[in-house]
Amino acid sequence: MTFTVGFDLDMTLIDSRPGIRACYLALAERTGTYIDADLAVTRLGPPLADELINWFPREEVPAMADLYREMYPSIAIAATPAMDGAREAMAAVRAAGGRTIVVTAKYEPNARLHLSHLGIEPDVVVGDLWAEQKAQALREYGAGVYVGDHVGDIRGARTAGALSVAVATGPCSADELRAAGADVVLDGLSAFPAWLTGHREAAPREAAPRGAGPREAGPREAAYREAEAPRA
Repeated sequence: MTFTVGFDLDMTLIDSRPGIRACYLALAERTGTYIDADLAVTRLGPPLADELINWFPREEVPAMADLYREMYPSIAIAATPAMDGAREAMAAVRAAGGRTIVVTAKYEPNARLHLSHLGIEPDVVVGDLWAEQKAQALREYGAGVYVGDHVGDIRGARTAGALSVAVATGPCSADELRAAGADVVLDGLSAFPAWLTGHREAAPREAAPRGAGPREAGPREAAYREAEAPRA
């Protein structure tokens, strides 16, 4: 049985701080509204609207989010590097016979642009999900492990019954990640391939995610399976 590992995007697979900072500065210039971009990039993880509400009236947030997302590709994509070990972590899953899924709160089209620009090729990308909402995609694709940098990622993994592997490369410290209930805390993705090897050796037979019973493929997974199925 193919095993699936999920990954968060911002501050897990990519260091999105330079690009997001530049985009917030451009948004501030475009709208004439002060945004402390240096502060904003210290609390990445939650949805965009959760940050914009600090700088714009509530009724303006949807329009500002649309404007930010429109500006984002030309400003943020090229400015954003991969995190150390990101490509190697994804390759380790593939080498072990697994598949990879990126589940992120980021606007999905922009998430795909980041991954394409950096040559990171997960099997599935699902955007616009935060914290416990991430369990929807993790369950649908049968992810037994979810890797992320934020306490919200831990909540998503636990809600899905997946093993929570946290990396201390984002806004949450290793102690905060442990206190939030992470099953494993790594310094970064560079340590992930060795951890995965040990994890697979300790549990050679893929177990069902904790707390999960039999499930049916959701519509996105069904489409993925159809695309991957061999043709006659």
